[in-house]
Amino acid sequence: IFTGNYSFWYESSQLMLQQAANKNKKIEQKRQEMMEFIQRFSANASKSRQATSRKKALEKLNLEDIKPSSRKYPYIYFQMEREPGDQLLAVRDLKATASDGSLLFANVSFTVNQGEKITIISREATAITSFYQILAGKQKPDAGTFEFGQTITVGYIPNENQEFFKAANDTDLINWLRQYSENKDEQFIRSFLGRMLFSGDEVHKHSSVLSGGEKVRCMLAKVMLGFPNFVLMDEPTNHLDLESITALNTAMQNFKGNLLFSSHDHALTSSVANRIIEITPRGVIDSLMEYDEYLVSEKIKADREKLYK
Repeated sequence: IFTGNYSFWYESSQLMLQQAANKNKKIEQKRQEMMEFIQRFSANASKSRQATSRKKALEKLNLEDIKPSSRKYPYIYFQMEREPGDQLLAVRDLKATASDGSLLFANVSFTVNQGEKITIISREATAITSFYQILAGKQKPDAGTFEFGQTITVGYIPNENQEFFKAANDTDLINWLRQYSENKDEQFIRSFLGRMLFSGDEVHKHSSVLSGGEKVRCMLAKVMLGFPNFVLMDEPTNHLDLESITALNTAMQNFKGNLLFSSHDHALTSSVANRIIEITPRGVIDSLMEYDEYLVSEKIKADREKLYK
């Protein structure tokens, strides 16, 4: 018969149960983080070794493996300065060729509607980049036209961003970002850099020493400062770590404006895109299918073979 302090015994037992529950929760959280990494990067050549390593660690995960999480997520949020009108983007018969004269795409025509988040795909990565460069005003098409509506403010994340940092003359991040902001106040600029995980003395880093991932985060801050209602993204996940990709994925899902984007990250594309446009040398395949359905559709496969001949 138990004759001790019941209250003390009860509280102690509840504390032990709570501690056990917390440990199990940490294990499950760690397991989910590993599974997410494996799912995203197992097919990525540059990260496949890391994915394999985490898969092995997942198989023998136990309490002793659990350490306090050091994961840091940037805060990415695309806020529109103004609501877009009815006219968003009209593309008519666009055509582009490569520097060697080979045809990248032709007869590309479509109209963007309210709320659409369109993934642009092609067999040729060069075709996709040329397409975005044209829409961003960085390259002239060989034929055709495009027109954004008068209420549209465009943000652009390019595949290659070196030109934005070469032109900075090795300035620090505060002055680099300030050039893209109407509000020049230092604290205002610091707040956007802080969202991208540049805090304290890191805001005085010079553009010449930034890693690939840091440059992409700077470009994201630049776009956020423009408060666009229409964003173009050509492989925005390049160089980003899992935490940044996860934050970007969420920001793209929550964005109230329109997106045209391309990404090799399958999870991001399938969770964001509500329309798929494939650009080819003979026109476009324009579909409202789910991305996974599009990839395995026999009809789409037949259409694709005709357009790439």
